[in-house]
Amino acid sequence: MKTDIEIAQEARMIPIKEVAASYGITEDDLEFYGKYKAKLSDELWNQVKERNNGKLVLVTAINPTPAGEGKTTTTVGLGEAFGTMGKKAIVALREPSLGPCFGIKGGAAGGGYAQVVPMEDLNLHFTGDFHAITSANNLLAALLDNHIQQGNALNIDSRQILWKRCLDMNDRALRNIVIGLGAKADGFVREDHFVITVASEIMAILCLADDMADLKERLGKIIVAYNYAGEPVTAAQLEAVGAMAVLLKDALKPNLVQTLEHTGAIVHGGPFANIAHGCNSVRATKTAMKLADIVITEAGFGADLGAEKFMDIKCRKAGLKPDAIVLVATIRALKYNGGIPKDRLNEEDIPALKRGIVNLEKHIENMHKYGVPVIVTLNSFLTDTQAEYEFVKTFCEERGCEFALSEVWEKGGAGGVELAEKVLHTLEHKKSEFAPLYPDEMELKEKVKTIAREIYGAADLTYAPAAQRAFKKFEEMGFGNLPVCMAKTQYSLSDDQTKLGRPEGFEITVRDAFVCAGAGFVVVLTGAIMTMPGLPKKPAANSIDINNDGIITGLF
Repeated sequence: MKTDIEIAQEARMIPIKEVAASYGITEDDLEFYGKYKAKLSDELWNQVKERNNGKLVLVTAINPTPAGEGKTTTTVGLGEAFGTMGKKAIVALREPSLGPCFGIKGGAAGGGYAQVVPMEDLNLHFTGDFHAITSANNLLAALLDNHIQQGNALNIDSRQILWKRCLDMNDRALRNIVIGLGAKADGFVREDHFVITVASEIMAILCLADDMADLKERLGKIIVAYNYAGEPVTAAQLEAVGAMAVLLKDALKPNLVQTLEHTGAIVHGGPFANIAHGCNSVRATKTAMKLADIVITEAGFGADLGAEKFMDIKCRKAGLKPDAIVLVATIRALKYNGGIPKDRLNEEDIPALKRGIVNLEKHIENMHKYGVPVIVTLNSFLTDTQAEYEFVKTFCEERGCEFALSEVWEKGGAGGVELAEKVLHTLEHKKSEFAPLYPDEMELKEKVKTIAREIYGAADLTYAPAAQRAFKKFEEMGFGNLPVCMAKTQYSLSDDQTKLGRPEGFEITVRDAFVCAGAGFVVVLTGAIMTMPGLPKKPAANSIDINNDGIITGLF
């Protein structure tokens, strides 16, 4: 079997204007970035906004493991499968971050014969959206420090500066730094921090903003620091909004590319789900729903993070309602959750499968709590046995789920027809009764407790003093009605990544929280989660190269 990048490089792409035309989009509504990438104009939305919405299908997964689950591959392959069946479908995805591409996770364009192309462009700089977000974020940081240097008219307390610089790279050395060293003209000395761009509030704001007016309003609400009286200081008070919006004017527009089988893919925004809200942009999703009869979108990492935030943050804020949920698993990953080491996952092991399938069981239960019908799909591997397949199929059907085998990695759209038929049957015969997990008016700590107990299965919660103070302050500031965005490890239902399967009787440790007033949610930090990842001992970057003909190797 060829590698993902080899398959992508051999693909026959068609001009993006032809992909757009299949959805009724004219060249006048495209802003081209070469032959195969384009942004969708603001005028296009004005033309289509009164149309009826297509059906919205969310693809999520069990907790990720080293064995692989194939969530994006399934999303892309499902879109291709609907195309094979003659259905008008479109895929709506997040943009990949450079950090994972050069770290350990790799890119986010799908895999095998279910990929978005041009794969190299998508996984690298794409249309520059992340660079624009990084620049806007760091412009605000520069204006903040310059304001203090130039007399500090807002009486900003330099001991209570909240805004962090960002970079779209895994770089642990930037987590905690000291700035302002040198002469008097070089600024005040203080501790500072970096987060990865996908964890920046600007990324969240871009992904939740409806239009430029909404974007600017949200940017103005960003709390950058507190003054000596303990009052919040905002980006609007620093007069930073206009310049930031200028940097983001093109990044706000969704990007259109294609799959290997020329299904349209709107790829826009990319917040991580373990430290941010993990969904592509509201603009991308809403536009997709006006262009196609079926929209397949994904949420980041496992359903305990990505799907929960998709429903409790994105859908709540944007007025969206998913019509069906596709929950992805693999036999290999389920056996890994059952305690089998990675080098033995190719062996048939029904007892291990029985032990590990409780992880899938919990995610099924969780998704049903939102009132949305669930289809479980098993991402196929050559090492899967018929007995293992039958066990998982029976297990899912006994829990009220449609079930289908997915072979999209190997066969593209043709390998996803069984899944597409089950999704179509669900859309036609089962009604979504979607409702968020908790009401807006619930207290912040109760919201955290609800997610921890209902979604993670925690027995109790422990709050550090910093978290207690933060929740009290946010309630007093009028932010108590906001949803919460849990920052938690993606590898476990708990906040301890070593606890696989379906852990029980555990406590969630809440160590701190901060408010993203512009994005409109409160971020809750649990366990040892960090907002600036580090590189592994052998980064993927060590294997990435380009030859004299411009051919890239090593991306995956």
